[in-house]
Amino acid sequence: MGTGGAKRLSALAMTAGFAIAACSRTQPPAPVVITHMRVTQAPAVGAVAAIVRDALSSAATEKRTLVVYVGADWCEPCQKFHRAAEGGELDTVFPSLTMLEFDLDRDVRRLAAAGYISKYVPLFALPTQDGTASGKQIEGVIKGEGAVAYIAPRLKELLAH
Repeated sequence: MGTGGAKRLSALAMTAGFAIAACSRTQPPAPVVITHMRVTQAPAVGAVAAIVRDALSSAATEKRTLVVYVGADWCEPCQKFHRAAEGGELDTVFPSLTMLEFDLDRDVRRLAAAGYISKYVPLFALPTQDGTASGKQIEGVIKGEGAVAYIAPRLKELLAH
């Protein structure tokens, strides 16, 4: 390439650079919106109502819905649901849902103190503003491959109330 071609190429590159810079100065970047289901592990110690109250505050700030989720390591449907949630399989159905996860075996006494009681796991419960159980909950599920498909519409219905 001759010197004339190199100068034209250099001028073109500078013009493109100025155009890009000007464009980026006049239009603010679009905000990043994170829309996916979150599963947050509850601390292993502390009063459940206080933990839930703090999580409710954080969820409200982020315009998310909080559900108290109680599962167990030995619960096969809980494992399937947890894997689906962590793997993003439920993001489109529950894009603004945060699940505060407690372990039934570890947390049973302190869950009961806050009113989160169920006969079956998993338990999905809506909390009150003070962090205690509202009584609005679903519990138990079928085993096997259909567990997540069974939970999702029931959870959606719970959230609609």
